[in-house]
Amino acid sequence: MTRTIVASATREIIIGFDQPFCVIGERINPTGRKKLAAEMIAGNFGTVIRDALEQAACGATMLDVNAGVTSVNPNETEPGLLVQTLEIVQGLVDLPLSIDSSVTAAIEAALKVAKGRPLVNSVTGEEEKLEAILPLVKKYNVPVVAISNDETGISMDPDVRFAVAKKIVERCADFGIPAHDVVVDPLVMPIGALGDAGRQVFALLRRLREELKVNTTCGLSNISFGLPHRHGINAAFIPMVIGAGMTSAIMNPVRPQEMEAVRGANVLNGTDENCTNWIRTYKDYKPAEGGQAVAAPTQVNAPGDGAGNGGRRPAH
Repeated sequence: MTRTIVASATREIIIGFDQPFCVIGERINPTGRKKLAAEMIAGNFGTVIRDALEQAACGATMLDVNAGVTSVNPNETEPGLLVQTLEIVQGLVDLPLSIDSSVTAAIEAALKVAKGRPLVNSVTGEEEKLEAILPLVKKYNVPVVAISNDETGISMDPDVRFAVAKKIVERCADFGIPAHDVVVDPLVMPIGALGDAGRQVFALLRRLREELKVNTTCGLSNISFGLPHRHGINAAFIPMVIGAGMTSAIMNPVRPQEMEAVRGANVLNGTDENCTNWIRTYKDYKPAEGGQAVAAPTQVNAPGDGAGNGGRRPAH
């Protein structure tokens, strides 16, 4: 059984088909968040601190950490800022972290100070990126997110995206990186723009699981981009992709509706043994008339929550 191990200084998480779904908190990312970007540039990390603590309290398994505040000279600005942000976050929570950057120098700088075994987010099928990122992944013995696009861009053909994923897995093997340390992002397309985006990703996930035997992830909210009431679509999407074989997602754990879908899918998928986490989280939950909750679910972040002990960049 494929198992991808990530860890903080004190906690180890397993991403795998037989494990609870791994929720990678997306909030520490200034992409599309002008106020957060301005704060980080100014050295104000108040929002970063609040987002880290809140996501952990709401049941995130891991936290994604991104410091891409500007497209101007990112090679100069991003490495130092990502290191600073990473050190702040890992000083606040004991969750494993995902180092999220498109700047190779920033990833390398962050790996030097990261505690435990972080996830590198990410590498694509572009040869230049493979040659830059994979030696770092091997050197630091960490897992990596493999995004299914290459020099030709993002294909609308799921067979092409599968071929790119296969190429990355094979190139990783050339560097001595095992398939269980490759977490493939098959690229979820917006359902509002591409009507069969859901069916595409379900079919891709089954192939990735059965043929490549790799764990998978995605930017979950991409599926609902451009639609009203996005969280309803996201919540419906979650158990369907889990059923198709997805083992993690970059998403917002602060949204109760979406976390309920994750926890419910874990129960039905048999990865919440004896419904322990569901009962612990919702034992005091009581619906009021009109469907409004009179008691919020218990906020926990114990082993077993989200992806528990066995625990793409967001669309804005």
